[in-house]
Amino acid sequence: MCEICRQTPCHPRCPNAPEPKPVKRCCLCGEGIYEGDEYLITTDGCVCKDCLEDFSINQWLELIGESLTTAEREE
Repeated sequence: MCEICRQTPCHPRCPNAPEPKPVKRCCLCGEGIYEGDEYLITTDGCVCKDCLEDFSINQWLELIGESLTTAEREE
């Protein structure tokens, strides 16, 4: 029994608790995706929510297989 949290095994918030193991890893930043985290499954792998929030419009378009069109004057 832990002397701090008085549980066996330790409560997850106890300083003696082991580090949680990631369920997945983000294919962009390499950080762990833990139980309860939200992420996107892509053809390249899993992308964590933090990376998704930092995406530019071009990255989103590339992800969904689209691109912007350049306007040209019709003659």
